[in-house]
Amino acid sequence: MIRVLLADDHAAIRAGLRMLLATAGDIEVVGEAADGATAVANARALRPDVVLMDVRMPGTDGVTATRQIVEEGLADVLVLTTFDLDDYIFGALRAGAAGFLLKTAESAALIDAVRHVAAGDGVVAPEVTRRVLAELTGPAGSSSAPQAEDPASLPADLTPRERDVLRALGQGLSNADIAGRLVISEATAKTHVSRVLAKLGVTSRVQAAIVARETGIV
Repeated sequence: MIRVLLADDHAAIRAGLRMLLATAGDIEVVGEAADGATAVANARALRPDVVLMDVRMPGTDGVTATRQIVEEGLADVLVLTTFDLDDYIFGALRAGAAGFLLKTAESAALIDAVRHVAAGDGVVAPEVTRRVLAELTGPAGSSSAPQAEDPASLPADLTPRERDVLRALGQGLSNADIAGRLVISEATAKTHVSRVLAKLGVTSRVQAAIVARETGIV
């Protein structure tokens, strides 16, 4: 069962999301929050697998709350917002969000996104994918993610297999795709991804993908 925390300042939206996710069968809403600070506190207390996070909330906003939750390793965060502004998209991804969806997403797409994020994969709304790709492939320095000048500047303790995994992350592969390419189990792929993120000092596979492209390993 995937345990989800809902963070949105509109009670009606939280209620609608709770009803929608209840239809999935393998997803359980374990808590709610109406602001970012409460989202962080409830994530600490409830330890959900995924936090569905709005961006615009009173007090602590969703981007700040995402950064705190990811840095503390409390849960993966899937941002769900009405607005596709660049500041929100890249702010959330740089804060470590594993995914970014718009509230116009179909019910099936939202449920599928929760499952993917819980499995360790990343999800980006089709409406903003082109902008994310442009950011990844744009001039060096356009991102605030950790940067390196060439493959030699990657962490020295990155093993050959972990370089393979980083290369796959740079190509946008999911854990299942990485497992298939490297002929390993999906659980092993997930472990490799976690180690790569730790060695790079980043908190999300999107940030790792940026490093992969900027170092030329892809």
